[in-house]
Amino acid sequence: MPDFDYIAIDTKGREARGHIAAPSIDDARTLLDRRRLYVVKVEPGSGRPAKGKALLSDVRLGRRRMSTKQLTLFTRQLATLNRVSPLEESLRTIVRQTEQEHVRAIVESVHAGVVEGRRLHEAMAREAKSFPALYRAMVSAGESSGALPVILERLSLLLERQAEINGKIITTLAYPSVLAVVAMAVVTALMVFVVPQVVEQFDTVGQQLPLLTRAVMGLSAFLVGYWWALLIGAVLIGLGAWRALKDPRVKLAFDTWILKLPLLGRLLRDLHAARMARTLATMVASRLPLLEGLTLTGGTIHNLRLKRASDEIIESIRGGGSLSAAMRRTGVFPPLLTYLAASGETAGQLDDMLERAADYLEREFDRFTTTALSLLEPLIIVLMGGVVATIVLSILLPILQLNTLAGQ
Repeated sequence: MPDFDYIAIDTKGREARGHIAAPSIDDARTLLDRRRLYVVKVEPGSGRPAKGKALLSDVRLGRRRMSTKQLTLFTRQLATLNRVSPLEESLRTIVRQTEQEHVRAIVESVHAGVVEGRRLHEAMAREAKSFPALYRAMVSAGESSGALPVILERLSLLLERQAEINGKIITTLAYPSVLAVVAMAVVTALMVFVVPQVVEQFDTVGQQLPLLTRAVMGLSAFLVGYWWALLIGAVLIGLGAWRALKDPRVKLAFDTWILKLPLLGRLLRDLHAARMARTLATMVASRLPLLEGLTLTGGTIHNLRLKRASDEIIESIRGGGSLSAAMRRTGVFPPLLTYLAASGETAGQLDDMLERAADYLEREFDRFTTTALSLLEPLIIVLMGGVVATIVLSILLPILQLNTLAGQ
C-alpha cells in the first residue's frame, strides 16, 4: 500500500506533518479527516515526513484575525446570503467579494471545512481567534434547530448593536481626551520654556517678588531640573500598579471601588448590564441553554467584581434558582434589569424582557454620556484657562510692582 506525505492543521491550530498509508490520495484525505485534521497538502512520498518551511511560520497565517468590524460585516453578509442560497454557495460568494487578503483567507478556511462535510461551527473552530466561543455556540444552536438563517440574523443585529455602543464610547472619550492632552502640553510648554525666560528678567531688581510669582518660578525650576525624575516616577507607579492588579485580591478591591464611584461606577455597571442582557436575550431566543450563555458571556468580562457576580449567578441557577433572584442577590445589577427579568420568567418571555431592559439601559447610557460630555468639555476649558491665567498673572504682578515703585 503506497505512502503519502501530508501537511495538516489540527483542531487547536497546530501544524501536523507526517505520512500515512492509503490506497489513494482520496483515501488518505478521508483517513486524515477522520483524525480531525484539516488537510493542507497530500502527495506521494517515501514514508519520511514532509520537509519544507513550517506553515505556522507564515506571517499571514500567524497573524490573521478578523477585527470586530470585519466579523460584523461577515455575519451580516452570511445572514443575508444564507436566506436565498445554500451555505457553501454563500461562503464562496463572500470569498469572492472580500477585498482584505487575511479576511479572505479566513473565510476560505471556513468554506473548505464546510466543503469537507464539517458543520459550520466546526469549520469556524479552525479560526477560533476570529470566531469567539460565544459566536460558535450560537451558530451550533442554529444548525441543531434548523434555524441557522434566523440565528445569523440575530447574531448580526447583536454585533451591530455592540459596535454602535463601542463607537459611541470612543466618540464620547475622543474629544475630551484630545482636549486634555493639548491643555497639559500647553501648560507644560509655558512652565518649561516661557516662564524661565520671562521671570529671569526680575532677578536683578533687588525686590522680593510676589508669592504667586515665586511659587510659579519654583514649580517651573522643578519641572526643568527634575522632569526625568517625574518621568521615572510615573513609570514606576505604572509598573507597580500593573503588578499589584495581577493579584486577584487587589484587583477585586480595585474593581469594586471603581463600581462604587458616583458617576463612572454607574456607567460601567449599566453598560455591562445592557451588554449582558442583550447577549442573553439573543441566546435565549436562539434556544441555547441559559447556563451555557452565562458561562460564555462571563468569559468576556474584564471587571473582576462583575465576573464574580456572573459566577454567583451561574452557581445559583445550577442549584435551581431563578435568574432574577440570582441577579438581585449579587447587588451589582440595576433594579430595572432584575425586575424585567423576573417579569419575563413569570410570563415565559425572558428573551423579550431582557431585550427591553437592554434597550432602556443603552438609552440611559446615551443620555448619560451626552450630558457628561456637555459638562466635561467646558470644565476642561475652564480649568485650562484658569491655569494659564495664573501663569500670566504671576508674570504681570512683578511688572505692576516695578511700575508702582518707579512711580513713587
